[in-house]
Amino acid sequence: MVSIEEARRLVLRECFPLPEVKLPLIDAVGHVATRDISAGADVPPFDNSAMDGYALRAEDTEPASPGSPALLNVVEVIAAGDVSNRVIGPGEAAKIMTGAPLPSGADAVVPWEEVEEGEGYLRVASPLRPGTHVRPAGEDLHAGDVVISAGERMGPAQMGVAASMGRQEVWVHRFPRVAVLATGSELVEPGGRPAPGQIFDSNSYTALAQCRELGISADRLGIAADDFEKTLAAMRQGLSYDVLITSGGVSVGEFDFVKEAQEELGVERRLWGVAMKPGRPLAFGVRGRTLVFGVPGNPGAAMISFELFIRPALLRMMGHARVVRPVRRAVLAEDFVNQGDRTRVLRVIVRREGEGLRAYSAGGQGSGVLTTMARANALVFIPVDGGGRKKGEEAECVVFGEELLEP
Repeated sequence: MVSIEEARRLVLRECFPLPEVKLPLIDAVGHVATRDISAGADVPPFDNSAMDGYALRAEDTEPASPGSPALLNVVEVIAAGDVSNRVIGPGEAAKIMTGAPLPSGADAVVPWEEVEEGEGYLRVASPLRPGTHVRPAGEDLHAGDVVISAGERMGPAQMGVAASMGRQEVWVHRFPRVAVLATGSELVEPGGRPAPGQIFDSNSYTALAQCRELGISADRLGIAADDFEKTLAAMRQGLSYDVLITSGGVSVGEFDFVKEAQEELGVERRLWGVAMKPGRPLAFGVRGRTLVFGVPGNPGAAMISFELFIRPALLRMMGHARVVRPVRRAVLAEDFVNQGDRTRVLRVIVRREGEGLRAYSAGGQGSGVLTTMARANALVFIPVDGGGRKKGEEAECVVFGEELLEP
């Protein structure tokens, strides 16, 4: 068996960013840009009003006061999308809507609610400075600015920036094609009727969901019974994908055929067995350009294995530079025992208390327990030294979402 860190290194050594593709902008969300994206023009391309109000010359309001307001004639109305051909002269103003281009001669905007309106005129009771409530051309971007860098994820803001520049398509790394296969004669599909000794399949659903959290729509290949030929046929289908994930069948039982099928199909094994609990019987190999993962059949162990090894691999293939969650340190709220010869990976609830983090057990830690994973927001690692960690001591952890740390 190898350590968690060494196992992840062996996995990532086989992972490379996938080739670039040009996608319509609307389909690029979640992808990683492969090329810098520069602004072709200023954004916004013209001075425009930041408010519904009146465009005017700031100097006309210099002497204004509540007792002696500036009186201006309203000479036109400018809606958003309209362009004025008129020059605003001394003592004049134009009624203007948010986003409309500022007319020539005007250099400030006063909101509607701050003036007294009359028939064809308005009174301004306080002076304005040039630029008040005006969004100048290039306020957001200047032509030539690199606004999205190669290696940057296309999130909502990046999508909006690209759209604001008129981009219809962008170059990005394609997503990996992922196949998920559950194995075991004891498994039945949700909605079916388990016979005595059978249970519902959950592992393929958790793996699909973990993929979709990354934006990847994986394909589920169903359930392969504990039969060598059936396992072989299902895995052969999965080898046409970039990544094949199987659950179950990687231990040393008489009916565990996944490893045997991998060998028959020419999968070159890089890893079998990680010094962690749960999750020891992890198998990883490659066949051509396909990464092949075999995770344990126990649901809790399967999810933890995905989190620690498959998730980083998928992120690397997607083009991300940082593929491992940052390690934090948390104070243990109770004793956590580890008297074995493997790192114990515990499902915990981490809360921010005072200036630090505090970790509480999320419940049962058995490899077959899935509800604990549903309650947990972090994993804590208890190394093999001294029999565990005592309440009040610190331990390393990874948190699934920083937003979950609030008390």
